[in-house]
Amino acid sequence: MIPDIDKAYIAGLFDGEGCVSYKQYMRKRKHNKKAYPTWQIRLEIAMTDKSLLLWLHEVLGVGTVNVKRYKTPYAVGWKKQWRWRCTHRDAYYVCCLIWPFAHTKLPKIQQIIEHYTKQIADGKVIDLKLYKENKNVR
Repeated sequence: MIPDIDKAYIAGLFDGEGCVSYKQYMRKRKHNKKAYPTWQIRLEIAMTDKSLLLWLHEVLGVGTVNVKRYKTPYAVGWKKQWRWRCTHRDAYYVCCLIWPFAHTKLPKIQQIIEHYTKQIADGKVIDLKLYKENKNVR
């Protein structure tokens, strides 16, 4: 159980430093001849303070914390940046937690919640915990 004060703090981090991605695009993979629609549902926060992102990861229990790589020669001399990122159902879980406290990113957060609410109601998304219990997978 995450206290409301931590949820509010995390929502503030997202409003100030975070990125909420919710879009659909056509993606073509090497083994397929034609493109197909793909959803990009992702939450991320990038900053130079690694300890804060590790705390975020520990409190939420989802996502990953990695070094952010740069593909530009201009990055020489820049401070090392860290990135916490989660996708799809983990992003839905985080959105449900921070929704009451979010302001700036609220429209995108609501889109993610509505997307998964509809998918769950239509039976297109299953609960992984129940699936693992039924298949005896750990």
